[in-house]
Formats: sequence, C-alpha cells, structure tokens
Amino acid sequence: MERHRATPSLARRAPLRWMTHLFLAACVVWAFLGIGYAPLGIAPVRWIVATMFLLFAGWSLWKERWRWPAWIALALIAFVFGSRWLIHPSLHRDWTPEVAVMPHVRIDGDRVHITGYRDFHYRGTDDFDIHYEERELRLSDLQSMDFFVSYWWPGPVAHTFVSFDFANADPVAVSIETRPEVGEGFDPIASMFRRFELIYVVGDEQDIVGVRTNYRHEDVYLYRTNTSPEAARRLFQVYAERINALAVRPEFYHLLSNSCTINIVRYANRAGRTGPLDYRHVLNGYSDRYLYRRGFIDTSLPFADLRAMSRINAKAEEAADSPEFSRRIREGLPVPAAR
Repeated sequence: MERHRATPSLARRAPLRWMTHLFLAACVVWAFLGIGYAPLGIAPVRWIVATMFLLFAGWSLWKERWRWPAWIALALIAFVFGSRWLIHPSLHRDWTPEVAVMPHVRIDGDRVHITGYRDFHYRGTDDFDIHYEERELRLSDLQSMDFFVSYWWPGPVAHTFVSFDFANADPVAVSIETRPEVGEGFDPIASMFRRFELIYVVGDEQDIVGVRTNYRHEDVYLYRTNTSPEAARRLFQVYAERINALAVRPEFYHLLSNSCTINIVRYANRAGRTGPLDYRHVLNGYSDRYLYRRGFIDTSLPFADLRAMSRINAKAEEAADSPEFSRRIREGLPVPAAR
C-alpha cells in the first residue's frame, strides 16, 4: 500500500505552526509574570489570577485551541507594557534608610558640590549609624576611575559599580541600584515589571564597598582602569546629569534596560567609548573579562592571575575601621597606563 506523503504546503506549515505555538507560549509566560508581579492590588490575589490564567492558557494550547489564549496573552502583555501609563515611579515612598536620600551633584566650573553623600557606619547588615553629608571637590582633581564587581553568589550575574579617584580626597563611589521600600527585597524578575525605583547611591567606599565585603560577605573585585583624567571627568559629568535628573524625575529600575552595567556602558558611550553591545554587559558577572579583552584594565598578567589578586575581601576586612580604607584595598593592584 502506498503511503500518503505530506504535501509541500503542509510540510511548510508545520515549522510555522510550532513557531506560532512557541511564540504564544512565551506570551503566556510573560503575561503570567506580568500579572503576578504587577504593583497593583494584593499579591496573593494577583498570583491566584495569574495561575488561573496560566492553567487555562496552557490547556488551550495543549488542545491546539490557541486563538483564545493568543488574544488573551497579547492583551495582557499590552496591559503590562501599557501599565507605564497607569503605574508611575515616585520620589515619595517609605524607603529603606540606605536609599532614603537622593543625592545631588552640582558642578560649577571646577567646583563639585555633592549632597546626599552616604557614609554609614556598620555593625551588621541591618545595624548601622545613618549618616549623610556634603562634599566639596574639584573636577580638575579627578584623575581616574576604578571598576568593582560584586557577587552575592557565584555565577554570570553580579553587581557592578564605579569609583572616581580624586587627588587629595577620598574616592567617590557611585552605585546604580534599586530603591526598595521598607520590607522589600531585590527580585530580578520583578524588576522587569515596574516594581522598583532607580537610585544612584553616591558615597564613601568604606560604606559602599565595606558593607558588601565585611557584612554581606559578597565576593568583591576591584580593577584599576586606564581611563584618562579627561575621560573620567567627562564620565563623572554624565553621571552628575543623571543623578540630578533622577532627583527631579524618578524612573523605574529594569534588569535589562535600566540597570547597573547597562547604564555604565551607556554613559561610557556618551563619554567617548566606542564598540557594540556585548553579552557580558548583560551577564555582567563576566564584565571584568570584557574589560580585560578590550584592554581597559591591566593585561600584563594572565586574566586568572589578575582576577585572583583583585579580590579585595581580605584587605577590606583588615582595613574595616581604617581611615585609609580606600588606599589599603588598592595596595598591590596594577595600574595600567592611561589610554
């Protein structure tokens, strides 16, 4: 008996059908997360509704009756993205003390005046003395920039931030972070659904670095970069503009588009960096490898050796209460020649 063969048109439709189903499945999952994480209503109710939708949509897709879940998923995704007109970032919430004060950087010629400069004294992760102050600096004293990578667990994702090195003054660390309310904790998935405002924490390294090395026990790596004084000053001015803009017009943090490393790259581009977006800008646990490959940090040593000596946890613990904290965590680190 001769077997029936699929017609060419049916054969062509099969991949298209599977692509359609995969697209719809992705829409369903995205809509499920959008409902569950939406900053509206009561969390348990949101997740009950989201689960009911997921079960119904999954059943419909399994039965290949995909038109209804398609329309529903696309409508809900439109709602999630359209929520930017319903859900607005705010400057006025019950913020945790670490992010309660928005900094401001005023540059007047060569004079730099920073308010909201954080300098907490820690006894534990949640036990600290709150202290914000003002700082006066000179832009012409800005000599270079250093790059930090901090891992709360080993893997491809980390927190990155920079520190600007001024002559005759302590470095100024700037960390791009979420601005959680009291009782909130960071959730990377939730951050893609307008859950956390954005803040640039400006402060002392003994605070911003020390809390990570000595109290949160994150693995922190410090790399001296070959950023020229002129490029460092341009980058600092870009940061100052963004810091001041956020103090007037708040924004939401977003893991993939408005986060630490993505914004560092964006501002470096504005300050003169050239080059395409790299996957290590998103998987920022590998950002130090990117800097090494591009020659922005010392390359006289094999990367593994440089990385090993750049882990500063032991130095930071030894210098925990030292007024020379910043100098001591840099001891022994190679300084590449300016580009």
